[in-house]
Amino acid sequence: MKGVIMAGGSGTRLRPLTCNIPKPMVPVGNKPMAEHVVALMTEHGFDDITFTLHYLPDAIKNYFGDGSDFNCKIGYSTEEGKPLGTAGCVKAIQDRLDSTFLVISGDTLTDMDLTAALKFHKERKSKATLVLKRVENPLEYGLVITEKDGRIKRFLEKPSASEVFSDTANTGTYILEPDVLNYIIMGQEQDFSNDLFPLLLLRNEPMYGYVMDGYWCDVGNLQMYRQAHKDILDGIVKCNISYSQKDPGDIYIGAGSQIDQTAKVHGPALIGKDCRIGPNVEIGPGSTIGDNVVIQEQSSIKQPVIWSNVYIGKKTQLRACIVCNNATVHDGAEILEGGIIGENTSVGQESIISPDVRVWPDKVIESGSRVVTSLVWGTKAPRTIFSTNGVRGLANVELTPEFAVNLAAAYGSVVKSGPVLVSRDYWPVSQMISRAISAGLQSVGIEVQNLEASALPISRYYVKTQRAAGLIHIRISQREPEKIMIEFFDNQGISIPKNMEKKIEATFFKEDFPRCKPSDIGRIAYPSLVREYYKQDFLEKVKGQVFEEDAVPFCVMPGSKFTRKTRSGSIATQAPKVVLDYAMSETGVILPDLLGQLGVETVVLNSSIRANAPRQDERMAMRRQLADVVRALSADMGVQIGRNGEQMTLVDETGHIIRGELLLALVADIILRDKPGQTIVVPVNSSSVIERIAEKHKCQVVRCKASDADIGHWTAKSSNVALGGSANGCFIFPEFQNGYDAMFAVGQVIEHLTYQGRTLSEAVKELPPLYYQVGSVHCPWERKGQVMRLLVEKHQEKPIDLVDGVKIKTGPDHWILILPDAVEPVMHVFADGSDLSKTSADLSEYTQMVKYLQES
Repeated sequence: MKGVIMAGGSGTRLRPLTCNIPKPMVPVGNKPMAEHVVALMTEHGFDDITFTLHYLPDAIKNYFGDGSDFNCKIGYSTEEGKPLGTAGCVKAIQDRLDSTFLVISGDTLTDMDLTAALKFHKERKSKATLVLKRVENPLEYGLVITEKDGRIKRFLEKPSASEVFSDTANTGTYILEPDVLNYIIMGQEQDFSNDLFPLLLLRNEPMYGYVMDGYWCDVGNLQMYRQAHKDILDGIVKCNISYSQKDPGDIYIGAGSQIDQTAKVHGPALIGKDCRIGPNVEIGPGSTIGDNVVIQEQSSIKQPVIWSNVYIGKKTQLRACIVCNNATVHDGAEILEGGIIGENTSVGQESIISPDVRVWPDKVIESGSRVVTSLVWGTKAPRTIFSTNGVRGLANVELTPEFAVNLAAAYGSVVKSGPVLVSRDYWPVSQMISRAISAGLQSVGIEVQNLEASALPISRYYVKTQRAAGLIHIRISQREPEKIMIEFFDNQGISIPKNMEKKIEATFFKEDFPRCKPSDIGRIAYPSLVREYYKQDFLEKVKGQVFEEDAVPFCVMPGSKFTRKTRSGSIATQAPKVVLDYAMSETGVILPDLLGQLGVETVVLNSSIRANAPRQDERMAMRRQLADVVRALSADMGVQIGRNGEQMTLVDETGHIIRGELLLALVADIILRDKPGQTIVVPVNSSSVIERIAEKHKCQVVRCKASDADIGHWTAKSSNVALGGSANGCFIFPEFQNGYDAMFAVGQVIEHLTYQGRTLSEAVKELPPLYYQVGSVHCPWERKGQVMRLLVEKHQEKPIDLVDGVKIKTGPDHWILILPDAVEPVMHVFADGSDLSKTSADLSEYTQMVKYLQES
């Protein structure tokens, strides 16, 4: 006898189970649903089967082949383009159906008596027989009313509550005569329930309903999917389980599986082939475990559905969840009731997947994460939102407009009142995210002042001049242009503290946003004169600077270059010439105008904005170009501006590029020379040449953690601070503002060199010797703590500084610092001292030590 299995649907209500496989191939009881259907059909003599396919057809073809492995003959019909509907796809194979045939859904689990249904069909001389089932909740199904002899007199497809007139549901299984296909138009989308059967009823064709007595489950959603597994294990449905039974008879175990003698398995349970169950594992009743699954020691498994080729680490807890093929669940992770882990997904150590959270395929859940909302796009679910500098991620993949709206709403819920300033860099993706940020703030009643495209130093300066709650700035990452950053600052332009970040994260994950009434939606304004406020104060601070008792305010007069200016000495008579490189990525090109008003001649390079942010290698090429231009024009210095106006790289008049620790030392010496008794703030990994410079100028040094936020905090909060900075080329002058500002830094360098009568190259030559080296070692996240602990234990007899990382004194004037990277699985090793060979030896020794300790 012939039969048709309809297997064309994509199973959207079963997502993410059906992302990579068609719905009929989703396993139930460790077999694809369609295999259960094929087995039922062949049992009742329907051994000439045709699959109608549409979504991922090759998965079904490759599994079933010609049907010889399943004791039947199998053919296929694939719908190309637009689906034809349940009736249309059967019409397409009309030439194969020359006698009574069966139509059944490929995503049904049933043990219905098809032989009895066929007999009923023949006895009634029916043209179409619908197999019916009495159900408790008829709203989900097509309903049918029949006469006493079973002839159908009325039916309705999936009624509303007011339309329920029966509890007899259409199971989607039909026995048909070939001539009913003549009522279907070839190539047109048509459905059995909505098109063919009403037409047969209208034409008074003999159409009957056979009410089945057995089990039937439409596995149409995740709830029914879990219910189907429970029914198999409870024996409610007659289903062939090809595994041996273990006493007391309700535990099925596949061939080749090894279960540790200390493991406890409580029936009913199903364990597939070639599984390994470790010591002290507890598998509770109602658990289904696929083939080739590894469950490590002390794990607790209760009522999950685990597909094949899955690894479950030590001390994990799985509760009534679904784990799909090739997933990895690391040690200590928890997947709670209703959670779904898609194929090829990795769940990190001690992560928690909250109830009913769905994780789509191919994701990486980082160690320690708590995932409270479904993870569909991107590849990661971070353990927190905030990283070292605000929130960062792949633009429009991890950081989407939807994410930004919720993040801004969470921030607005924490600050409670506005206005909040929003600014961004020039790039279109930043503009998109800034609009989403503004919408999120407005949705919780916060007023927004949109500064639009603005250099970050200008935005940070402006926020402290306003009575604003804070500032949110969006920009592309300079190091990784495919990533975007969302940074948060308080009303003084300082990065928000960690405790506020935690509050925002908690609100974000709870999605506990106090959405306001339409009448209370926050307003949005576009302030004017933002740059003018900045420029005015910039000029006042630079012109009004007084260094010594005999100093005059900075002004460049015609006649000489960087010549010392005092009340009794010579005065500059020729303007310095400075070449500015904006690297095709900076907004707010106002520095030439500012320096021009101070009498400085400027030449500008690469000021136009490109369509895409330049890569690191392109920025380096632009630096070399800058050096060539400085030499060619006999300029006094060159400056490359980066990081949306925060960062600078200098080039001296000989074309030598100055960056890194040398730049930090140079700026420190230039500024502190005229600021005796004041303080400089630098991170713990900066070279000790800073202490030698400070000592020479009778200044103090404050060292803090190696993060921009800590440098900003200590610079703003410490007393009598002249500047803060680090080797990344970013500097803070608290007399002007509390954030990094490359424009003001350039003005200060020019002013102080002019006052001191030195050129940039002369200032470099006067620096103390700098012996400083850096290395990096790959180190898995889970080994970082171990490495740091072993380092401390190993050096208990030596002076150790634990401000950030582990800083070890290796000799007089020599130290080594091992610092875990906050973003990457890397350990950084910094070596500093007064002798190059000793510094190099220290770096080599401790780099090898970190490699050894992570393997201990």
